Amino acid sequence: MGRRVDVDELIDSHAVAEILGLAQANTVSGYQRRYLDMPRPVVDMGRGRCKLWLRSEVERWKRRRQPSVS
Repeated sequence: MGRRVDVDELIDSHAVAEILGLAQANTVSGYQRRYLDMPRPVVDMGRGRCKLWLRSEVERWKRRRQPSVS
């Protein structure tokens, strides 16, 4: 049986780029190559097709990467 996800949590590369402060959605794939710990899509229909991430995983990854403010 596959992983169960809340469909309301699914976001596309445009939303991932927005969360991470990236100018373009196609930069997300570059981030995935550069940062091996970056969340991977939970839905990946193949090259050039739909990819969807969980918002909570992307937001958590972003928080871990930001330096803490003291």
